[in-house]
Amino acid sequence: MSGSGKTLRLGVAGLGTVGGGLLKLIERQAELRLPGKLEVVAVSARNKNRNRGVDISKFRWVDDPVELALADDIDVVVELVGGSDGPAKRTVEAALRSGKSVVSANKALIAEHGMEIAALAEKHETHLLFEAAVAGAIPIVRAVKNSLSGVIVSRVSGILNGTCNYILSEMLRTGAAYETVLAEAQRLGYAESDPFLDVSGGDAAHKVLILAAIAFGAQPDFTQVQVEGIDKIEAMDITLANKFDYRIKLVAEAYRAGSSVRCRVAPVLVSRDHPLASVNGPLNAVVVEGEPVGRLTFTGPGAGSGPTAAAVMGDLARLFEGPATPPLGKPSRELAAIITAANSATDQGSFFIGAKLADKPGMFAALTEELAEAGVSIDKLIQESAGDTGAAPVAIMTHPCPRASVEKALAKIAALAITADEPRLLRIETRA
Repeated sequence: MSGSGKTLRLGVAGLGTVGGGLLKLIERQAELRLPGKLEVVAVSARNKNRNRGVDISKFRWVDDPVELALADDIDVVVELVGGSDGPAKRTVEAALRSGKSVVSANKALIAEHGMEIAALAEKHETHLLFEAAVAGAIPIVRAVKNSLSGVIVSRVSGILNGTCNYILSEMLRTGAAYETVLAEAQRLGYAESDPFLDVSGGDAAHKVLILAAIAFGAQPDFTQVQVEGIDKIEAMDITLANKFDYRIKLVAEAYRAGSSVRCRVAPVLVSRDHPLASVNGPLNAVVVEGEPVGRLTFTGPGAGSGPTAAAVMGDLARLFEGPATPPLGKPSRELAAIITAANSATDQGSFFIGAKLADKPGMFAALTEELAEAGVSIDKLIQESAGDTGAAPVAIMTHPCPRASVEKALAKIAALAITADEPRLLRIETRA
């Protein structure tokens, strides 16, 4: 449907935090700037009786979201179920096959099945929109797909997981251990009871892959994304990196590397004057670089019922504007298979090593000797007192070298028990 004054009849599948937030926002649609009217006809979720802070009794309840997707009195299916497979995928496929528009917040579904679902939407000439799948309230999908379609993008990078950013920010602010801050994040609702998808980097990986597909005209291939999380970062690493005037952030990035595109997610050191260094708490930020615009930075809340529901509403507003366009920017048949795994064996750069020296004579000399023997030159070094712990914290920043050389040295250091813990190896972002 398109045109001013039209009414879109919605079926909402999934009534969690975002679904509840969306229903509240639809109740206030008279205060918004929509070119038409939204009418919720039916809803579906796992639990009909759960208190969601909004009255759902006025909507038809449907147990099976696929049945909701096939209903004749629904124009648009809003998929907020989540998960890359199962009910979410079946619901989206059923809706598209029946010619209905789909608005989704499901990054896992788009990242892992984007090609086939995009092709299905194109075949049936219907909308598949997913602004809410990436960076919450930041309209980055629409910006890259439409507003920046005339830009030759060289890199998309950013902080795409508010949970991890909150944890790292709080560890810096308070000096508390990872486990302590994670528990507080769960208490505040910034982290799930099972935080694995967030802290492992998987959530950010889904999001950056979606951006890579749109920015580079690439077939999304989740198996090619190199992913590392934050669960091994220690408060000591963050404190010592700060003394070097660097911040540790979980950075997701996609960048051109010759004829291919590399995607990776990992904790990285960024200098204090880097655009991502001052993005703290649960905020997200995305940096788009390319010709002829240079660098553009987008910042805003990346999660929560309000920001994500607002992104869904933005997609619903788009449905009034006219015919569908290819979901991933280019038609799916024109997307290139150019996403390849970043290879740490060929990775070159400067690196940060954080560790605790074992309480034995000569350990510091042994550490630096092993690094030198592997061809790793030390740029900066901090060694703290062991105090009562019996192990001395040490932080090293290397001169540019192959990552493989550092890994070789650390393997030897581990074999010789030079450190009292497993050293952390982080890349340093050298571009300001």
